[in-house]
Amino acid sequence: MSDLKVLGIDFTSSPCRRKPLTCLYCTFEDGVLEAGDLEEWASFDLLERALQTPGPWIAGIDFPFGQSRKFIENIGWSGNWADYAALAGSLGRAEFCATLKNYSAARPFGDKEHRRKTDIAASSISPQKLHGVPVGLMFFEGARRLVEAGVTIPGLRQGDPERIVVEAYPGALARQLISRTSYKNDSPGKQTQSQFETRHRLLASILDGRLERCHAVTVKAPRSLADDPTGDQLDALLCAIQAAWAWTMRSERYGAPKSLDPLEGWIADPSLRREPVGLVPA
Repeated sequence: MSDLKVLGIDFTSSPCRRKPLTCLYCTFEDGVLEAGDLEEWASFDLLERALQTPGPWIAGIDFPFGQSRKFIENIGWSGNWADYAALAGSLGRAEFCATLKNYSAARPFGDKEHRRKTDIAASSISPQKLHGVPVGLMFFEGARRLVEAGVTIPGLRQGDPERIVVEAYPGALARQLISRTSYKNDSPGKQTQSQFETRHRLLASILDGRLERCHAVTVKAPRSLADDPTGDQLDALLCAIQAAWAWTMRSERYGAPKSLDPLEGWIADPSLRREPVGLVPA
């Protein structure tokens, strides 16, 4: 295959005109990822349509594909990812939120919201969280649509082999280049010149080849992607980079760590292949 389509999708649990899903279409050939058309989707309809588009393609989407094994086993959901993702989606948003809230309320302080192995490795928050960044709702809206689309998710579900989706997390990639420096904000009143400069520094380091050694990807993209103060356009590029890296690792389970839990899922990034301290590879 000489030219692969790669999609980087920055996700939100409630897409609208003000805060749409952001999709960057790219091509990947001979180790070069080249950014193409950028689309903003104000509803889930266009995401569903994109997921059904015939392959070959690979997409990196920024939301937690799974819940922690501890949560799944404690609450009594199915021990199969596709089954519990479909079950969660069938509850409806209100019942799903109530289920997570009731679970947390009945547990002791410090043990209410659990993280997956990959969340611990990536320093990301629990996929049960409903407030702040509502990644719990992102899981609710996203995972069931992946099940319905019949795509292949390496390590979780074998579907159409020409439509591949991996879990992306722009924060894990951004931290490798700018540490934890803030580079975006959805609130206009909190968007700063410093964030603007950091976004452009982040993109410049990518375009200058900083990722070629660890991600095996050379990136060509317009510097205007860093102008967006919400960071959604830049995050879509970071998702595409992680998806392209996963493709280069397709002969090694798309780069999944040895400790991959098929109930929880994993985030696609080379920095997360290292086994967290205390975990024994499966």
